[in-house]
Amino acid sequence: MDYKKIFEHQLNHRTIREFKDEPVDPQLVEALLEVANHSATATGIQSFSIIRVTDPEKKRAIAQVGGQEYIARAPELWIFVADCFRNQQIAHEQLKEATPGENDADRLLQAMTDAIIAAQNVNSALESVGLGAVYLGSILNDEAKLVEILNLPKLTFAVLGLGFGVPNQQPQLKPRMPLSLKVFENGYQVEENYLKAIEDYDEEMTTYYDLRDANRRSDSFSRQIVTRLTQVNPKRQEIFKVIRDQGFDLKLD
Repeated sequence: MDYKKIFEHQLNHRTIREFKDEPVDPQLVEALLEVANHSATATGIQSFSIIRVTDPEKKRAIAQVGGQEYIARAPELWIFVADCFRNQQIAHEQLKEATPGENDADRLLQAMTDAIIAAQNVNSALESVGLGAVYLGSILNDEAKLVEILNLPKLTFAVLGLGFGVPNQQPQLKPRMPLSLKVFENGYQVEENYLKAIEDYDEEMTTYYDLRDANRRSDSFSRQIVTRLTQVNPKRQEIFKVIRDQGFDLKLD
């Protein structure tokens, strides 16, 4: 059996940042929401929510947070939220008092995982019908501002965004690191020399054209790592302060 053929749309995943100026079929939107709703969740308590952003002003505000103007042009913009608020309220309405686990790190991590799984399920589904999408980790550039824009209550945290629609670009398939550096058996395998191990991949990456920098070849992967790890966003470094302000107790003191 040709499994790679079966998994063709997953293996050909590309990030799409530019979309045709046309709405997504409302029936498809409804079906994608059902896909999200049927995603696996930790202990079955469904600790995630989705905010579908349709207000152009809010889209522009989120684009400003992300520093990516194309966010505002996405026909569909969904924000996946780790949501411990809803279950806290359900418990409070029954017990009339706080519960010891409602705002702990365990619940937060479960909720974040739920949100990410739902986002991936939606992305896989929409790609299977010919749409394209871009994940938006950039919404974390200013989580406090996002709380304000989306009126997020305590015990919620916006994990990531997903912009999608009908693709209006055909980017190259981005090269990936060899599986030998990512997949191990029975324990983590440490390389003696990582630069040597990724030498061929580095060369491959320098021939990849990233549409974010039109007509310019990408830097080598190793140089991209240096760039990413030396560039610091102060607000992202303080993300745990926002998590604390949202009512979570991570027991860090």
